[in-house]
Amino acid sequence: MAASPHALRHFIGLMSGTSLDGVDGVIVRFGAQGCRAIEHAFLPFPEALRDELLALNTSGNYEVERSHLAGNALADIYAACVENLVNQSGIDRRDIAAIGCHGQTIRHRPDQGYTVQIGNAAQLAELANITVVADFRSRDIAAGGQGAPLVPAFHNAVFRHPTIHRAIVNIGGISNISNLGPGGVVAGFDCGPGNLLMDGWAQRHLGIAYDKDGAWAAGGNFIPALLESLLTHPFFRLPPPKSTGRDEFHLEWLARHDPDAHSVEDVQATLLELTARSITDAINRHCPGAKEIYLCGGGAYNAQLRQRLSELLHPRLLLLTDDLDIPANLVEAAAFAWLASRTLDRQAGNLPAVTGARGARILGAIYLA
Repeated sequence: MAASPHALRHFIGLMSGTSLDGVDGVIVRFGAQGCRAIEHAFLPFPEALRDELLALNTSGNYEVERSHLAGNALADIYAACVENLVNQSGIDRRDIAAIGCHGQTIRHRPDQGYTVQIGNAAQLAELANITVVADFRSRDIAAGGQGAPLVPAFHNAVFRHPTIHRAIVNIGGISNISNLGPGGVVAGFDCGPGNLLMDGWAQRHLGIAYDKDGAWAAGGNFIPALLESLLTHPFFRLPPPKSTGRDEFHLEWLARHDPDAHSVEDVQATLLELTARSITDAINRHCPGAKEIYLCGGGAYNAQLRQRLSELLHPRLLLLTDDLDIPANLVEAAAFAWLASRTLDRQAGNLPAVTGARGARILGAIYLA
């Protein structure tokens, strides 16, 4: 991919994903030495906003008004994150070419021809006084694609090795894989739940945001019959390109498999096994030649999940993207900084082989400062 004309300037990437924990922000500099993260900030979502964002994933009363109000609240948090980044880095905001903001997904229905990410990009541009690029998925869907995952193009640009077949596994609320194969081959797809079911179960039964290091799951034993029942979801059998989200995987879906017939700790262990098994099955089926597997996203820091993946993927090498010079928790935010640079350069940001779009497209809507 061509180098950016903005190579000597900085971009901000903002990412709030299906885990609903908060917003990650990163200042990235792209240059001859590749991608370098300059500064990072994280702001958690207030509990009331997190609850509203979760509720907006399903239809409800006044949801149009509620989604716009939630989008305004998100823009305020995004702007505060940008302010923290600018202040911590000492970089003049005039030297920041743009903010790439993914927004918060509340609907993703490529099968129906639409996707919805809220966050009021116009308000963010007004508050930050920096150009904002947002709404990255819609153009790909308009071209017949899934609109996701979009990060494989970034993975290919910064993580590809000239001779070693690599797979990059992002474990956020949903897990997705980028297959960086020989001869420049790139594929990418969502492979199933990442953290979202484990987080939801921990919140419901322990009142905590997530199961740190998988410690609760480690104290249980996965239930083979429950696992096999969960794996009957048709999504797991679909060939790529494919994408998913909370529209398909949620605690109400889990409830249809009678988890209350088992101990809550064993259910948590089963949900961890579901994430590990669906990732492993996808790699075995669609990336069989991969020699190195790199993890990123919040789930990369779940020690129990990482241990289980290491067992299932042996003898492949399992590492974090930290070993490729981008910390695992910053990769997705950095990807949207990169996508913003592509948009300003009028270069395609999607990979049709990944999303299924009819061709390469320039992604995103631009809100000038």
